Amino acid sequence: MTDRAHLAYTLALHKAVAPDPARNVCWSPFSVASALGLVARGAAGMTRDELAVLLLGDKASDLTQLGELLTHAGVLEPPRGKEDEPVIAVSNTLWVDESVEILVPFVEELGRWSSGKVREAPFRTAPGEARDRINVDVAKTTRDLIPELIPADAITTDTRSALVNALYLKCAWRFPFTEGTTRPQPFHAPRGSVDVPTMSQSERLGYAARDGWQVVTMPAIGGVQAVVLLPDGDLAEAEPALDPETFAGLLDAPKPTQVDLALPKFKISTQTELTPPLNKLGVRTVFGNDADLSGISSTKLAIEAVLHESVLEIDEKGLEGAAATAVMMRLTSLPTQSVEVRVDRPFLLLVRHVKTGVVYFVTRVTSP
Repeated sequence: MTDRAHLAYTLALHKAVAPDPARNVCWSPFSVASALGLVARGAAGMTRDELAVLLLGDKASDLTQLGELLTHAGVLEPPRGKEDEPVIAVSNTLWVDESVEILVPFVEELGRWSSGKVREAPFRTAPGEARDRINVDVAKTTRDLIPELIPADAITTDTRSALVNALYLKCAWRFPFTEGTTRPQPFHAPRGSVDVPTMSQSERLGYAARDGWQVVTMPAIGGVQAVVLLPDGDLAEAEPALDPETFAGLLDAPKPTQVDLALPKFKISTQTELTPPLNKLGVRTVFGNDADLSGISSTKLAIEAVLHESVLEIDEKGLEGAAATAVMMRLTSLPTQSVEVRVDRPFLLLVRHVKTGVVYFVTRVTSP
């Protein structure tokens, strides 16, 4: 699997998850792919094919390659010298009711994806306790950035299992912003200009200007980078027009350049139910009575909901983000001249793993 397939999935689901380009949003392609990829490994027939097309672009693709890509993205490079230690934590947990038998091959497959595990939860007899167990575990992995992934009404009388991915990432910038230079600056939001705390620096960063966008890459410790995608015009027009080829080309384009960068500080979080956007992208069979998850359990199961929550904070020192995805399953019935980049209007920001190209977070910032 190449990062091109991952980027195509990222762009397609981003447009389905966040169709209104005037609203802030944050979500994690890594977390969603981890959870749905595991479901796909236990699926067969049309159920598997639809998931494989979404995640890999081809129903005949080898899902093992997706697991390997995500596993590699779950490992950060060690710091150099006195640099701050980057932190990444990934958990994949299949929570099951005692009435459901999980097949041994799937348990083994789960273990290959970031040391995933199976844990018991009393969905049938004590749904409140099952919810608490999952939420406590997610909160632990995400350092309490996501304390309540599963809301009170998410577990129904038919719920028997939940496959949950949780991600935590914290990395310092390789070139930190000087805190004393942060000051209010105008940001031209859709509803009018507002003053927001804006960081500034002049460093040799990755930069490109092409296809109606400016691109700036900011390296972080651990082999992570943040990528700012700033359209020349209105984001509400430029973002929907992005296609996979242009998107990938923008991410490949930056070259070392002296950049005078002004970037808002922000913290953005999103909670969303992914069933409608997944249906829109052709993933339907797994939600119905014809779902085939026979590689997971001999019990007839289908997905009843896909819950997702994500948060990302950018400041002078670095980035900190967390995400979690719960698949709830039920029983069936180089220039010398510097370039100035002033991020003072709606933009996109990605956080990704440099070597694999896996995208940890996609953020649209319309009002910091």
